[in-house]
Amino acid sequence: MCINSSVSIPSNFFCRKRPSKRHNIRVRRLNRWIRLRKGAGSKKKVVGIKTDMQMKNLKLYMENQNIIKENEKLRKKALLLQQENQTLLVQLQKKFSNPQNHF
Repeated sequence: MCINSSVSIPSNFFCRKRPSKRHNIRVRRLNRWIRLRKGAGSKKKVVGIKTDMQMKNLKLYMENQNIIKENEKLRKKALLLQQENQTLLVQLQKKFSNPQNHF
């Protein structure tokens, strides 16, 4: 309620109007817009980091694929060596199991 008196107090001192909702919405939108604008620069950094991470991930993936191929080659070689070792062991056992051929 406004008090009108002869004292030199401003007339709107006691009668403060609330800011309109429309004004409040504008301020919120402006604040949001400012936050988004500030965040736009950080998004570019995030995108740059994301592409860097994707490149590192791709390089590691390619390196991993090469290791897997090399591992398969080594497994095949190991299998062949194991088979050869098994045949040599069988031949050796045959040779020493026959006492007639030993002398």
